[in-house]
Amino acid sequence: MLWYPYTQMKNACSFPTVKGGKGVFLYLEDGRTLIDGISSWWSAIHGYNHPELNIALITQADNIPHVMMGGLSNRPAIELAKKLAIITPEGLKHVFFSDSGSVAVEVALKMALQFWINQGNNEKKKILSLKNGYHGDTFKAMEVSDDSDFTRTFSGILNKGYFLNTPQGGFFADEKTIAQDLEQLDETLSERHRELAAFILEPIVQCAGGFKMYSPLYLKAARELCNKYNVLLIFDEVATGFGRTGKLFASEHADVSPDIMVIGKALTAGYMGHAATITNSTVFNGFLDDGYEKTFMHGPTFMGNALACAVALRSIEIFEHEKYLEKIRNIEKIIKEGFLSIQSPCIKDKKVLGAIAAIEVSDRKHLQGFREFAFQQGVWLRPIDKVVYLMPPYIIQEKELHKLIDTIKKWFEKTNTLCLEKY
Repeated sequence: MLWYPYTQMKNACSFPTVKGGKGVFLYLEDGRTLIDGISSWWSAIHGYNHPELNIALITQADNIPHVMMGGLSNRPAIELAKKLAIITPEGLKHVFFSDSGSVAVEVALKMALQFWINQGNNEKKKILSLKNGYHGDTFKAMEVSDDSDFTRTFSGILNKGYFLNTPQGGFFADEKTIAQDLEQLDETLSERHRELAAFILEPIVQCAGGFKMYSPLYLKAARELCNKYNVLLIFDEVATGFGRTGKLFASEHADVSPDIMVIGKALTAGYMGHAATITNSTVFNGFLDDGYEKTFMHGPTFMGNALACAVALRSIEIFEHEKYLEKIRNIEKIIKEGFLSIQSPCIKDKKVLGAIAAIEVSDRKHLQGFREFAFQQGVWLRPIDKVVYLMPPYIIQEKELHKLIDTIKKWFEKTNTLCLEKY
């Protein structure tokens, strides 16, 4: 029996079975068709069954699908590392591959902790992160994630570090609001820097943690303060990378570079699991030594998988050649216009940035039944807690995007009476 994620299996019903896909459409075994509004957990940026990605996969499979990176290498992994060093923020030159975003975060945190140990500093053992953050489901990733349904079961086991309030005011926060958040960051780093190895955060948008958005000015200041207090800065761009916020990487909104960046999800366009942890030379050089003791002892079996790297390379080429950032700007424009007509007393907030759009309600009860409602409308949308959101494939056409927006609008029109009764 198949065990599904984030699902209480005792009362689980059978889920719709997908037999195929093309573009933004999912084809079910029962004959129905769905428009995918969330890109299979934000990864399928080119939609499904893309002919050029299929060719890249098949061509590489005809050569070699996988070879261990322990003592061997492969051309797609080498070329992808070179490409990532070019397109990621300035200074990020050293690429360590793994097989999922959670593992890539684990790698980043291990790197940060061992970096200081390698310098002879055994005091820096804690990690600073933001409330509402989500960095993955493995143990060290849970330790830097805020308490939520993702971590609550293990709250008595996790060795957590320190958490700051999520920056307030949204993407266009005023200077006073930003100053208050930065005061807390400065005070925390001043008090704790001797024990802090790194500060990890999702730049600009906290996706799974409720789609909280904050100002690029916070990132700029975080970079300056981490430099001042000698704390490594880690950007988790697993969800925000590859155009999702309107820039190739969310950190570009602030024009800053972290010491370590984590990418995944869209890296392979949803074809298979793969991720990367990318560092600057300061971090990388901290592991260089004539002896073996300072070596980074981590090595996922499928890191640098030749199939995944070949698909990732072709995906990046498509993104660049077909001017995806222009597509994303158009998606943002359409959603912003469409969201203006969605009104309800249930709604607490609406946010749109790039190809991310979220509507937060005041009570999660107001979204009970939404997934089933959307399914009946022919679209695939899956709320997170109190938020219904859109993160569609970048190839989506205007008609299909309006269908997603209209489905959300119909839901709130349908539930307005309940909201009015409550309030």
